[in-house]
Amino acid sequence: MSDTDLFKDIRPYRDDEVADAIQRLIRDDEFISAIAHYRFAALSNVGGPVIKALIRLYLSWRWRKLHTVREIQQEVASYMNNMIGKTTQGVTYSGLDKLDPKQGYLFISNHRDIAMDPAFVNWGLHSNGFNTVRIAIGDNLLRKPCAAELMRLNKSFIVKRSMKGPREMMKAFSELSAYLRHSLDEHQSIWIAQKEGRAKDGCDKTDPAILKMFYMEGKRQKIPFADYIKTLNLVPVSIAYEYDPGDQAKARELYAKSASQGAYEKREFEDVESIVQGIVGQKGRVHVAFGDPIQGEFDNADQLASEIDRQIYTNYHLFPTNLLAAGQTLDDHQADAQAFAQHIAAVPPELKDIVLSMYAKPVENSANAKETATS
Repeated sequence: MSDTDLFKDIRPYRDDEVADAIQRLIRDDEFISAIAHYRFAALSNVGGPVIKALIRLYLSWRWRKLHTVREIQQEVASYMNNMIGKTTQGVTYSGLDKLDPKQGYLFISNHRDIAMDPAFVNWGLHSNGFNTVRIAIGDNLLRKPCAAELMRLNKSFIVKRSMKGPREMMKAFSELSAYLRHSLDEHQSIWIAQKEGRAKDGCDKTDPAILKMFYMEGKRQKIPFADYIKTLNLVPVSIAYEYDPGDQAKARELYAKSASQGAYEKREFEDVESIVQGIVGQKGRVHVAFGDPIQGEFDNADQLASEIDRQIYTNYHLFPTNLLAAGQTLDDHQADAQAFAQHIAAVPPELKDIVLSMYAKPVENSANAKETATS
């Protein structure tokens, strides 16, 4: 059994698995129905079977020449380029000049959008001569077989969050930690969020439990925490959206939780709706800042989390939307101020304060991080 086969149930698909996965997708009725619903909503109720048959024929023709993961990603790149043109006012990057395209990095980023966060990281790497990343994705998003097929075709690997007992969880996280080590040893970079779930309140905070999971393989090898962390090529990443397409949905969830003492029942397809909303929604400008590879002496996960947070906060690109939400007056940004005022005016009254706080929080975090650094 090869090393890769040890991780068969969580790893991305290999080239020799691409063709079969594509055929499973084309045969998957839920997948075809979803395309019919989102692309041909007006027609799918009337001519459902015909629309689905035509979609299958089109996909069979469109994907007939896709035989490798690289070819899959080139196909994704064409959609990505189109999406950037339609839903953003430009995507910019910083910090890539400090990285080596021949190295594998463990990119740990803030998390605002389920699909677009790793997509924008990948786009920046791809556009600047780096290999694309393997993407960590929770199994809670892969309940539908077609979702798992799509993600694993696009270099995603599975984080088993649904394990119930402590023993099962420990086994799953040990496997994940070993897979991260395996990928980096292959010079394959990784993208993983700094915590489980998106930062719905705008406060990006690293969960030390994620970093403890990183170290499980090092602990197994009896390597001290500080020494093992140095081998991971950890790079904090700050992703900033001028406008968050999901701001009202996030605020609605936070409002419901506050009104019901923390209880919130997620709808069956809410995650899918969030993914679609993030892809098609207007984002304004987007900036992705790659931080410095972490090489300091960190004795424990809490110390390391603080350094990751510091870099994410100080590198976060503050747009006029953030500064305006924080109460700053921008005399030379009248058009931005007017656009943001219109955006907030469209927010239901009970959600306005939550949305404003969401945009303002990065300003507060950045100021606190810089103040701490100079004190």
